[in-house]
Amino acid sequence: MLRPGGIGRSRQSIGLLLSDGKDFIMAEAIGAAGPVSGRRLLGVVAGLGLTQIIGYGTLYYSFSILAAGMAADIGWSQDAVYGAFSAALLAGALIGPRCGRWVDRHGAGRVMALGSVAAAAALVACAVAPGPLAFALGLVAIQLAASFVLYEVAFPALVQVVGFGAQRSITHLTLIAGFASTLFWPATAALQDHLTWREVYLVFAALHLLLCLPIHLWLRSLVRAVGPAAPSAGVVPEDARNRRQDRRALLILTATGFSLAGFVSSAVLVHMVPLLGAIGLGAGSLLVGSLFGPAQVLSRFLTMTAGRRASPVGLAIIASSLPPLALGLLLLGAPELAAALGFAVLFGLGSGLNSIVRGTVPLTLFGRAGYAERLGWISSVVHIASALAPFLFAAMLERLGAASALWLTAGLGVLAALVFVEIRRRSSRLPPTTTGDAVQTAGSNGASRFRRAALTACLHRR
Repeated sequence: MLRPGGIGRSRQSIGLLLSDGKDFIMAEAIGAAGPVSGRRLLGVVAGLGLTQIIGYGTLYYSFSILAAGMAADIGWSQDAVYGAFSAALLAGALIGPRCGRWVDRHGAGRVMALGSVAAAAALVACAVAPGPLAFALGLVAIQLAASFVLYEVAFPALVQVVGFGAQRSITHLTLIAGFASTLFWPATAALQDHLTWREVYLVFAALHLLLCLPIHLWLRSLVRAVGPAAPSAGVVPEDARNRRQDRRALLILTATGFSLAGFVSSAVLVHMVPLLGAIGLGAGSLLVGSLFGPAQVLSRFLTMTAGRRASPVGLAIIASSLPPLALGLLLLGAPELAAALGFAVLFGLGSGLNSIVRGTVPLTLFGRAGYAERLGWISSVVHIASALAPFLFAAMLERLGAASALWLTAGLGVLAALVFVEIRRRSSRLPPTTTGDAVQTAGSNGASRFRRAALTACLHRR
């Protein structure tokens, strides 16, 4: 007897069986009207790329440019304004798992469309805030809305359109979105020359309504929800219980690895310029810091071209290994400018690659079902670690000094890489049905017979 949604699930399996391990011949969303054409997929990636640039630019990167004006306007110190922003980031992180559950249940397009409206409303509320309390609440509302429109929902949107083959599209998306800071830092500064921070936020709200909302509404028409991972009913066999425990252990390890990597990245980036000055670089610290952004984009481009055949877990090991390697080079070579430049490039490469594998590793390990909720849990833990990192690292700097604090942080980066090595070991020992989509890892022997049978079944159903 077919369960509700069974036909949709079988259509997903057909699309996977027709894949030869690279790109899907029939990449379609569960419940969608038909296969997604290459042109339409290009439109999805480009559209999401634009909304991610606007989302990160208006809800995150612009804050550092506007913070001084905000502090002067509401009568707070800049430290207090940044403290309120950090608290808002923590609040946004806490809603991640619930947001992921809604994405699995209702579809990413619908959630992102509501997020666009919420982001515009939150920006307006913050812009018209009459006092400090309303301003702080407005910042919290902005970060809560950000949870509905940024990577944590954009990655599941691609998965719901493409399926398991979304890994390549995620790489393309991060390459486009990597220009958010490059575009919005100067754009925000230019706007601030002519407008107050409140008026800038009103302009940003208009961008969400006029540009992001139509794209997300169009995306809503393409896909429906994949659905959460269905719990087993009745008596669970011993093998199934063991597989569930193995998957839970993998999820905990994945969240741990990405949290450690996020802690290292956030701690160093927030303090990068003063740190470089403290170890003797002086004016050269600004030049070194300016290489970080281009290195991020370069890593995504290299992944898109040369890293297509690499496994996501293997790329995660590389991404986690590069930051501690960069810190070691900086500590051993400072105050030489060449060592500092190498540090910036290696650290930027690792950071850029990390943003890709944070979306592809959970998809590889656990498959499509429940992907958004799992990604929400992982991202929530990562964001909390990243929000706490600057404060904890500042305490380490004060008590231990710059060199000891950086060596300790490099050690955490090495630990993150070792966690992903353990993930690769554990995942390689599991049967195919417990990692990723089972049909994707079917052996080559007999695969052609399965594909022919699937195609025949598909033709008969039509």
